Order: sequence, then C-alpha cells, then structure tokens
Amino acid sequence: MSGMIATRDAYGEVLAELGTENEQIVVLDADLSGSTKTGVFGKKFPQRFFNMGIAEANMVGTAAGMAAVGKIPFLSTFAIFAAGRAWEQVRQSVAYPKANVKIVATHGGVTVGEDGGSHQSVEDIAIMRAIPNMTVMVPADGVETRAAIRAAAEYNGPVYIRLGRNKVPTVIPADHPFAIGKGIELVVGTDLTFVTTGLMTAQAVKAAELLLADGISARVVHLGTIKPLDQDILLKAARETRAIITAEEHSIVGGLGGAVAEFLSGACPVPVHRVGVRDRFGTSGKAEELLKYFGLMPDDLVDAARGALARS
Repeated sequence: MSGMIATRDAYGEVLAELGTENEQIVVLDADLSGSTKTGVFGKKFPQRFFNMGIAEANMVGTAAGMAAVGKIPFLSTFAIFAAGRAWEQVRQSVAYPKANVKIVATHGGVTVGEDGGSHQSVEDIAIMRAIPNMTVMVPADGVETRAAIRAAAEYNGPVYIRLGRNKVPTVIPADHPFAIGKGIELVVGTDLTFVTTGLMTAQAVKAAELLLADGISARVVHLGTIKPLDQDILLKAARETRAIITAEEHSIVGGLGGAVAEFLSGACPVPVHRVGVRDRFGTSGKAEELLKYFGLMPDDLVDAARGALARS
C-alpha cells in the first residue's frame, strides 16, 4: 500500500478532467462544493456548474431533466442527504425512467467523524442497492475512484458512487483495468477470504499480513461495485476457501455483507461472517477512534477470521 488521498479529492480532480474531455458533462451540488470537491469543476467550468442550494430533492429532479436533453449530470452532496432526503426523487425521477444521472455522494460511513450519527450514513448502500436500475459503486482508494468516475461517465444509466471524507491508502494497482461489476483479488489466500469494499479493503490487506505471520492464508477480494455483484469472483472464493468474511464501513444489514450472503446462500453455501456497523447509528468521534469503536480495524478482522475458521 502506498500514497494517501481522500476519495472525494480524487473525484474533484477527475471530474475537472472529464469536463475538458466532454462538454456534455454538467455538475450540480447542494451548497457543499467545498466539501464534495465539485468546486474544482465549478471554478474551471462555471457555466456548467450549478449550486442548487440546500434543496437536494430539487437538485435530483433538475439533474434528471438535464439528462433528458442529452447532458451527463454528476450531482453531489453528503451520502446521508443523497440517499435519505432525496430518496423519492432518486427513485421516481432517476431510477424509474433509467435517467443518465450520476449521484456521487461523499462523506459516507462513520469516518465522517465529529459530525456525529445524524450525518454518518450507514444505510446508503442498502437503500441504493434496493432500487431497480441503480448501479452502486464504492471505490477503495483514489486510483479506483478516478477509474469509477470515468466508467460512470461512459455508462448510460443511473449510478450511485459512495466516497469518503478522510485520506485512505492506495491499494488498487494503477494499471488495473477497472470495469463496472468486476472485483479484484488483491491478496492470494487459501484458508479464508475477506470480501471488502471502500476503505475496509486496506484494513483487510493489513489483516491478511497479520494472519500470514501466524500461518493463516487469507485471500482479499475487493468489490468496487456492489451492484451488480461480481458473481464469478465470489463463487471462486467460496469454492476454494473455507469461509467468507465481508467487511464494510456500513451497516451489516443490506450492504455488501447482505449482498454477498444473499448470492452465496443460493449459489454456493459457505459460512459468511459480516463485519460492519452492527445495526445501530453512528456517534461522534475522530475517524480512527470510530473505526476502533465499531470494530473495523485490522485486529478486528483477524479476530473474525480466527472465529470463522474455528466454526468451519
């Protein structure tokens, strides 16, 4: 692992690049462009940037209208507002008609920190995954964020991309060919498999190193796309290792863990242990403190791995 960049910063950079490459791209923000980093695009292309104010539902409807006339709108706000306050408009105006709208939500998960549980979205993946026609992505780092944003711009249809506030390590190889719906095996292993997304991928890579020192071979499979799932990489892991441990900075209800368990229970039943926020709201604290508080550190993954192997 090398380099540290927040996925929201990578988003701001690549969005500005895309603005130069494609004049059909427009950007909307709900008065948070400094935090979501869409302001980088706004400074470069003021005629294609729209600050919609604190009116998320209106922003989504406006983006859908722009998509109807051939624009490629990227809209951003915090995950708690994109998935919560504007949910009906996302469902009715974007997903239902398959509008070509890209919802890029920043500040997902508990690492929002001191803003507290009211602003820590731990349900957004589940909410967006349940909506028909919606593609859902959660990049691991800056490298994958740039690739995911570019893929979203080329894809014709609704997309939800969840990004974070804090800097995270780079774990995805720069030359990895990103594709929507395809995962990547970052660490080879034969005893068990960590299936991860977002910042938990870096945590799992560290956990695999700790386990290897004790003679336990842990595979790490990163899924940058939660919907559609990479069924092939999951089936391979289920057939070749004794247990699956999912890890996400999100509720264990309905997110990555739910998606993986739903699929494998019918396709190739194996023990699946879900690591994440255990059906509760977030709380205020520093990002690192909250990862420890909610059991999302490498040591927690090591403990989960030992427990899963003991049961299997």
